[in-house]
Amino acid sequence: MISYSHEVENMCMVAKGASHGPAPIPEEGKWVKAYEIKDISGLTHGVGWCAPQQGACKLTLNVKDGIVEEALVETLGCSGMTHSAAMAGEVLPGKTILEAMNTDLVCDAINVAMRELFLQIIYGRTQTAFSEGGLPVGAGLEDLGKGLRSQVGTIFSTKAKGVRYMEMAEGYILKLGLDKNGEVIGYQFVKVGKMLEDIRRGKTPDEAYKANIGQYGRFDEAAKYIDPREE
Repeated sequence: MISYSHEVENMCMVAKGASHGPAPIPEEGKWVKAYEIKDISGLTHGVGWCAPQQGACKLTLNVKDGIVEEALVETLGCSGMTHSAAMAGEVLPGKTILEAMNTDLVCDAINVAMRELFLQIIYGRTQTAFSEGGLPVGAGLEDLGKGLRSQVGTIFSTKAKGVRYMEMAEGYILKLGLDKNGEVIGYQFVKVGKMLEDIRRGKTPDEAYKANIGQYGRFDEAAKYIDPREE
């Protein structure tokens, strides 16, 4: 029962005028007036960080009729965060988007990612806003490369010694190619996910390693090659 103040109790009634309801938002190729949680659908991402900003999370949720049907949790920079991600992956599917928002996901970075994603999805700012029918459950895996590994870029550099590429979207960097001026003009890499898939399917580690080495840029024209982890 709602309690009213004395002042409100003594007010006279004034009739309410036109009521148009909520503004429609785009959801999976439709314009939807969202009144309840079950009116929300969409797939999108949220990025979060912890208070000391030593780690980050990219969270992807696929929501259908208000229910989280799919979750992809990717974390970077903190070992404890990976364990929180494992828990989040267990508990998020099956919850309503509101329940998910109010679930303690332990890691600040994952909680912040959930907040950012929630704001996007309830306002219709999703990747599937104008995609008829949205995306099927399982679409989150398409963000991952061969071997279903997160795409990671790891670069280290100093003023004294310059840049070192450690890992790029293509994979683990084996060598950097330098021109005669000592500038990077290409790199050699191994596709770790694909290599591990090959090993699982029967190739020897040496065969799999050699089969998944590639290069980028003008690697063949380099005047010098260096191991970015040793030189």
